[in-house]
Amino acid sequence: MSGSGSQEATLAALAANIGIAVTKFVAFVFTGSSSMLAESIHSVADSGNQGLLLFGRTRAEREPTPDHPFGFGRERYFYAFLVSVVLFFGGGLFALYEGYEKVAHPHPLESWPWAVGVLVAAIVMEGLSLRTAVRNAGRVRRGRSWARYIREAKAPELPVVLLEDTAALAGLAFALVGVTLALLTGNPLFDGLGSIAIGLLLIVVAVTLARETKSMIIGEAASPEIQRAIEDVLRHDTAIRDFTQLRTLHLGPEELLVAARVTVTDGQVAEALRGAEERIRERVPLATVVYLQPQ
Repeated sequence: MSGSGSQEATLAALAANIGIAVTKFVAFVFTGSSSMLAESIHSVADSGNQGLLLFGRTRAEREPTPDHPFGFGRERYFYAFLVSVVLFFGGGLFALYEGYEKVAHPHPLESWPWAVGVLVAAIVMEGLSLRTAVRNAGRVRRGRSWARYIREAKAPELPVVLLEDTAALAGLAFALVGVTLALLTGNPLFDGLGSIAIGLLLIVVAVTLARETKSMIIGEAASPEIQRAIEDVLRHDTAIRDFTQLRTLHLGPEELLVAARVTVTDGQVAEALRGAEERIRERVPLATVVYLQPQ
């Protein structure tokens, strides 16, 4: 995944969410809408989430240390996991609570033009952010479905932004429908139901993010395509007669550990291993750490 593309999408999402959060809070002050308050907190949580993603990228770029000889690439996964926690508690549960309060203690909306105007403006800004993420993800998706791309992506930033922006647009639609129905029927119950729908949506997205990032924190192998490329290098290397126990592990989105036991043909073992390692790195630039053990 392109590092610059994921950073561009994250920065675009951060700028959009800060602007959206401010306008939503202003609208909440004038309308007292529960859906609007839930959406305001959601945008604040999203802004913090983009900050976490950017901070995680910075932390991951540190040089290896004796205590962490393989570097800090997985910090990007850790901060992406924190995003799911913030989204679950700061967005989903809060929206559910606000929706419950509005259903249990309904009160009419005030200054409804503020609510509708801000929601429409927020939809435009969030749509622009999502378009940036979709454009950058399209460069590396390689024909995969969006669900498969999010499931298989090794860099967390773009999938997180894609899911957040999609959830945000859907949440804005829920809020707009809730506010509109409350205005048309004069029943503020719909505003509370809109907030509950937003909360349930955010919880689903948070659980999805947590599941995907947990897998990367634990440690995932390279994609089948990359593993086949490594096998192809070893299989066609004239200095390697056979190989077994090929293992790969992502140390970070752009860092891969490769290990295997190899049988060297007649010749200098050290030279054969060094040549094979170099050819693996040439074929798979992600293979930053390669260990080939003669057997």
